[in-house]
Amino acid sequence: MASEDVKAARDAAVEKIVNLAEEAKLAREEIKPTSHAVFSICKSLVAGGVAGGVSRTAVAPLERLKILLQVQNPHNIKYNGTIQGLKYIWRTEGFKGLFKGNGTNCARIVPNSAVKFFSYEQASKGILYLYRQQTGNEDAQLTPLLRLGAGACAGIIAMSATYPMDMVRGRLTVQTEKSPYQYRGMFHALSTVLREEGPRALYKGWTPSVIGVIPYVGLNFAVYESLKDWLIKAKPFGLVDDSELGVVTRLACGAAAGTVGQTVAYPLDVIRRRMQMVGWSHAASIVTGDGRGKAPLEYTGMIDAFRKTVKYEGVKALYKGLVPNSVKVVPSISIAFVAYEQVKDLLGVEIRISD
Repeated sequence: MASEDVKAARDAAVEKIVNLAEEAKLAREEIKPTSHAVFSICKSLVAGGVAGGVSRTAVAPLERLKILLQVQNPHNIKYNGTIQGLKYIWRTEGFKGLFKGNGTNCARIVPNSAVKFFSYEQASKGILYLYRQQTGNEDAQLTPLLRLGAGACAGIIAMSATYPMDMVRGRLTVQTEKSPYQYRGMFHALSTVLREEGPRALYKGWTPSVIGVIPYVGLNFAVYESLKDWLIKAKPFGLVDDSELGVVTRLACGAAAGTVGQTVAYPLDVIRRRMQMVGWSHAASIVTGDGRGKAPLEYTGMIDAFRKTVKYEGVKALYKGLVPNSVKVVPSISIAFVAYEQVKDLLGVEIRISD
């Protein structure tokens, strides 16, 4: 009798262990993403990175000129406009001068763009899920305001993750052959700033950047997606064929999105660039000026930077470089959105921005 009880207890213990093992296996399968899902995420990140690199390289000369106009000393003007500025760079620095800082910019924008597009897709999914739960409508779609929120989240995450590279990129962009001290590249600039100014210096101008990225990236995604949805539903001027927008139409949507976003956020971009130059010993002459016009650039914070810029240079100073930036941002944003979707199609990624 005792042996039968022992046998029954043993069989029960074995069965329980087997059941626990099966439950653990099922739990792991639920939690662990499939290799297909991981591969799809990787391809989505690659698509975002390629989109950022291609779009920024295409407009690199205008990007550099914009930054030079934003930070140049108001008492020693060297760049007076888009055409004159580009000619001056060509005459004084040659063809390479037009692309100065682009390597660092691509090293920053590729991960930035990858994280931004991927974050937008994930934020959109999460917000849409919560919206459907709240409304009780399983067929509900994202509104322009919800897209704005998803885009703002994506912009903050991507910008914060790559901000130190953006900071040193700004300094690399404005230095010339006549600068008293030369950064030899991105890593040399990062190490020099860390050694001479401390870790906090790598995040100078972060606050206006966060405030500016909310309307800029948020409006980019919201306007782009809303325009696409409207065109697909309304089908005006015969622009839509079988619920698909052509490349030219998508470029136009991206151009409109870029124009709205950058115009709203531009003053904050000027302020953050100026704050990034503060504390730079042996700064480039474009920042400090030459001769009698030489003066250090000092701001105690974002509000002080706004106040001094408007006081000494007028409100127009908050829009310095807007023209080359407008010329740059329209093709840049357009190319980024279309390149992202085209690369995803090429790689066979199922998730699309609008999903």
